[in-house]
Amino acid sequence: MNSLAISRRDSLQAMVGHVPVGGGAPVVVQSMTNTDTADAEATVQQVFELWQAGSEVVRITVNSPEAAAQVATIRRKLDAMGCNVPLVGDFHYNGHKLLAQYPECAEALAKYRINPGNVGKGSKRDDQFAAMIETAIKYGKPVRIGVNWGSLDQEKMARMMDENAQRAEPLSSDALMREALIQSALESAAQAEAIGLSANQIIISCKVSDVQDLVTVYRELAKRCNYPLHLGLTEAGMGSKGIVASTAALSLLLQEGIGDTIRISLTPEPGESRTKEVVVAQEILQTMGIRSFTPLVTACPGCGRTTSTFFQELAQKIQRYLREQMPIWRTEYPGVETMSVAVMGCVVNGPGESKLANIGISLPGTGEVPVAPVFVDGQKTVTLKGDRIAEEFQAIVERYVQENYAEGGALRQHLPATKTIPLKAI
Repeated sequence: MNSLAISRRDSLQAMVGHVPVGGGAPVVVQSMTNTDTADAEATVQQVFELWQAGSEVVRITVNSPEAAAQVATIRRKLDAMGCNVPLVGDFHYNGHKLLAQYPECAEALAKYRINPGNVGKGSKRDDQFAAMIETAIKYGKPVRIGVNWGSLDQEKMARMMDENAQRAEPLSSDALMREALIQSALESAAQAEAIGLSANQIIISCKVSDVQDLVTVYRELAKRCNYPLHLGLTEAGMGSKGIVASTAALSLLLQEGIGDTIRISLTPEPGESRTKEVVVAQEILQTMGIRSFTPLVTACPGCGRTTSTFFQELAQKIQRYLREQMPIWRTEYPGVETMSVAVMGCVVNGPGESKLANIGISLPGTGEVPVAPVFVDGQKTVTLKGDRIAEEFQAIVERYVQENYAEGGALRQHLPATKTIPLKAI
């Protein structure tokens, strides 16, 4: 894939566990569990699944003594499984107590997420915020100061509304809300620094649910600070709405070089895997040319020339096969994530698209000769036909990966094939 030249804003670099954030580091994909953290087994399983799907940081809810008591166990179990993904603790209301009462939790987490609007009210707010920052300093942990429009500090908002009413030209209610978000984040960051937290241990987010509001807030936030910024709609929604809204908002900001970590806050369909939010985040970054995560399949949409669904089924299964292989391929075949595959449905664009991909197959359309030429790096290598086209094409993909991405390149073609997940017959 050709890399898109996107000028990144000059931000500080924070370290979340072993993952660099900001400072020109690659944009990081983050996700969040929806298990009860007190259920260590369920949480470990979901974190592991998110990590295998490609999540580079995973946030977990720490909302009760029972949850805090399990965090260190969750960390140990993940480490025993070879899963070193950093865990972020999501704290609201009682985080100062939980971090103090459960030091193993404070130490096991790679980062703390603090919402200034949910730290405490009145005179307690500053002391409880300070307690969490002091714990972060003690254990050398970065902090995300995460402001949400649904949980803004109401006392601050009331003060700003009174001040706004006295202005010669008052801000609109929407503009005032956006300004309150930005001020809350920046003032809290300044307060954390005053307590002693280093600037390069602070990440900021100001999340809303509206696309245009999010873009406006982050553009302004990027002008006013050089902290790393975490992007995401606070509630993207379900299905295509959530995917489209997240893509629209984040793509605009990423194109402008704004954003150091991203999370797609999808509401899962009933029974749907939580990993979908990771896939969407990866595909936003990959289709924009910012990062590559897994080989992507180009496939035509179909038309009256493609009355058979064979090419659709093959494209779907090849795409699923490639993604399922990535936990294995990621370590054994560095660079394979940049590979491109084309599965086309007729002679109109089929050969041309297939030649442009690393590996492409042009299947016959309605009324065409029932053969499927295969192109490897622009050259026609074989023509497939019969009932085993799917299996034979998968074998070509496997061989290409082994010969072109293994350490030692073509020398690996003489070694036994790696374990693969079989593509189900069409």
